[in-house]
Amino acid sequence: MITSEKIEDLAVTLLKLAVTELPPDIKEALKRAYETETSESGKTQLQAILENVEYAEKTRTPICQDTGTIIFYIKAGAQAKGLELFEEALRKATIRATKEIPLRPNAVNPFTQKNSGDNTGRFIPYIHWKIVPGEEIEITAFPKGGGSENVCVSGMLVPGEGVKGLKRFVVDAVMKAGSKPCPPNIIGVGIGGGADISMKLAKEALLRPLNQPNPDPEIAKLEQELYEALNMIGTGPMGLGGKTTVLGVHIEYAHRHPASYPAAVAFQCWAARKATAKIFPDGTYEILTHKYP
Repeated sequence: MITSEKIEDLAVTLLKLAVTELPPDIKEALKRAYETETSESGKTQLQAILENVEYAEKTRTPICQDTGTIIFYIKAGAQAKGLELFEEALRKATIRATKEIPLRPNAVNPFTQKNSGDNTGRFIPYIHWKIVPGEEIEITAFPKGGGSENVCVSGMLVPGEGVKGLKRFVVDAVMKAGSKPCPPNIIGVGIGGGADISMKLAKEALLRPLNQPNPDPEIAKLEQELYEALNMIGTGPMGLGGKTTVLGVHIEYAHRHPASYPAAVAFQCWAARKATAKIFPDGTYEILTHKYP
């Protein structure tokens, strides 16, 4: 049986895993980047990153001092029980995690500038809901750092320019971002729908594992082309030069209005924190992104 206590405990576990241990696909990508990086300064930065990742995992301390804005993605089975328990349980879990892990308090009122002190506030933690068939519930903790968030961009492209215009938009965004999002980055590209939908898709694209290209062969080809183009920019690890500016590019799309071509680019820093679990109807769960316990 799914209870609020079980949800809260699981969410604390997911937040701790997310901020202290990178998923295997991210760690492997960073290791490959170190092995292939030819810039001395870039290689030095990647070595420091890998040492930091290892130390954080060993000591169960946060990978980065910025533990992000707390966001959850929930895929809820249409026949699942206990969905009404999640919002309050996740709020309590965020408060607990802030004290127990600990997390840096990152929830600030935009008008008074007052920090809540526990990573909760109006609409925070933010919860994305998606209804899917079945009785199971999948939950992802996604703490999003401020540095990478500050350079996310959205825009309305000229429909007639098509993919050519999209490529230019993405490359320009990454070049302009420079070292601010703590490269090497993961780039999420969202296209279509509307201004809000394209950014939502770009953020969701960041959740896809690096070893999973888009299932559409043409879009997977575009992802690879952008990956190669962005790694020719020369920004390099932490902006100090090199051929590793991005670890991957993921694209998601929706159909668009004939007169509009909305597009968005979402950045994720190398500390690509996420942790996902599947909750079964009896209240048991399985961690999908990490080896646990």
